[in-house]
Amino acid sequence: MRLDAYWAFSLIKMTDTLNQDIANRRAAILAALTAAHAPPPELIAVSKFQPDEAIEAALAAGQRVFGENRVQEAQQHWQARRETYADLTLHLIGPLQTNKAADAVRLFDVIQTLDREKLADALAAAMEKEGRRPKMLIQVNTGEEDQKAGVFPSKVGALLRYARESANLEVDGLMCIPPVDEPAGPHFALLKKIAKDYGLPVLSMGMSGDYELAARYGATHVRVGTAFFGERNTG
Repeated sequence: MRLDAYWAFSLIKMTDTLNQDIANRRAAILAALTAAHAPPPELIAVSKFQPDEAIEAALAAGQRVFGENRVQEAQQHWQARRETYADLTLHLIGPLQTNKAADAVRLFDVIQTLDREKLADALAAAMEKEGRRPKMLIQVNTGEEDQKAGVFPSKVGALLRYARESANLEVDGLMCIPPVDEPAGPHFALLKKIAKDYGLPVLSMGMSGDYELAARYGATHVRVGTAFFGERNTG
């Protein structure tokens, strides 16, 4: 076998293996979510740091809902693919700087990390300019960790009122990331209670290590990266 033919064959085999691995992991996650709660939450595949071949494998497996942490990386991943996959739904799940608000509004369908009035104003101005209105979730810092983004639970009501009444944003629900050194269950329960108090139907909670638990607590969306794609290559 000629060397170039050998490498071409090897590349095809590697691609087939990756496609099958991701398809299998996706099927296992969906089955686990279905078993955990009816109806099951929507699976958001977190594609940050993922190479093109992994994203293509996810798309080949039928995945159409993805989450990204950074606007610039998301643009690299998805701007061109938007033209091919009209049924994509993209969620921003990482902190957003106000100077990136317009870029976020242009690309994302859901922004899960609204956490301050200044950002609400920036997003409202960007929506007016861009003619797009992504849905919004408020990120709640359920552990009240100083180093973490998100509004403290006691401030959710005030931010929700400001976002809806002053910024005219469509806020559908809440998102949280529990502290890594605490059980996730109480934080999921707290987020669910706050959402119920304010009549918010969307709950984005649960990641690779606890998505089944989140489903049992009533998550409507789970954000799964490593369990979906395998270990990340962070460079």
